[in-house]
Amino acid sequence: MADIDALATGSQLNPAESRFPHKLSAYFGTPGNALITIASLVAIAALIKLAFAWLVLNAVFAGTPADCKLASGACWPFLREKLRFILFGFYPFDQQWRPFMAVLLFLVSCGISMVPRLWSRSLLMAWFLLVLPALYIVMAGGFFGLTPVPTAQWGGLPLSFMLSFIGLSTGLPLGIALALARASSLPVIRILGVSIIEMVRGVPLISILFMATVMLPLFMPDGMTIDKLLRAQLAISIFAAAYIAEIVRGGLQSVPRGQIEAGQSLGLHYWQSMFMIVLPQALRKVIPPLVALFIGFFQDTTLVTIIGLLDFLDTMRSALRSPEWQGIAVIEGYLFAAAVYFLFSALMGIYSRFLEQHFRTTHE
Repeated sequence: MADIDALATGSQLNPAESRFPHKLSAYFGTPGNALITIASLVAIAALIKLAFAWLVLNAVFAGTPADCKLASGACWPFLREKLRFILFGFYPFDQQWRPFMAVLLFLVSCGISMVPRLWSRSLLMAWFLLVLPALYIVMAGGFFGLTPVPTAQWGGLPLSFMLSFIGLSTGLPLGIALALARASSLPVIRILGVSIIEMVRGVPLISILFMATVMLPLFMPDGMTIDKLLRAQLAISIFAAAYIAEIVRGGLQSVPRGQIEAGQSLGLHYWQSMFMIVLPQALRKVIPPLVALFIGFFQDTTLVTIIGLLDFLDTMRSALRSPEWQGIAVIEGYLFAAAVYFLFSALMGIYSRFLEQHFRTTHE
């Protein structure tokens, strides 16, 4: 019937499409495609069988390190025993409900803030006046009867979230300012912006963390110290700002010059044209590279181990080095860490695609 319709309309059917549904023709439409598809399916099935045997059939779900040594599968008792240390580091054991509540509050706040129709100045003020102070009070204590916990004992997943989120949140406005400075027509401002961006981008993050931790105290007045965590946070913010500036500058260059001239013809001055016309378009176009940068910084927080801070991956390494579990559950530990990083990176990627689709459908 389809052939008759095709003849009636004068169109010709692809022989492959006539034998396979449209969605399957890409996989089995030709002998080569069919061979590659079948070989891939066989390889995937073999990998799933091996993984299932290691993860479930031959795994140890309860027991001691000695039981894990005798087994040929995964050692899940390691994660059950070390999970709290992996997630919260050296935070006092009896107070670990506080970092758990802090992470929960952070994730809920992020979930609410990810809804575009809720974006407003009120939401921004809520973050600065309610969410961030609440997170600090819950983690640091000293208020409402909470036991004070120094930042040296913060670690694990809350530390990774805090370093990446606050670093990028504070780096974004600074990066936009640097991008505008680099694109400025005023020579002094432009040279200053270019100098800061190139100087920061010219050294690795490890060097900036090292300088912020070791060298910065040497220039401080006697008796004045800055918390090590704050110094690391400042270094990450500055480093992120330099890279965000270059991404935003690319977005600014993609906005036609006529947009600025149109704003000027309406009587808008420079800042009104930038914040009302140019920047919204520029930022919308750089969402994918910004999200890629955010994902990269979330994973690069592991570099803070060089200055003595234990983020999520470092607490995992510390757990693996404990005497009773040393050399027993290495694969399980790194698989768990990879799963956590993959989960949050995948969620950020999904949200990036959602934003692209949202702005495309609502503004174009």
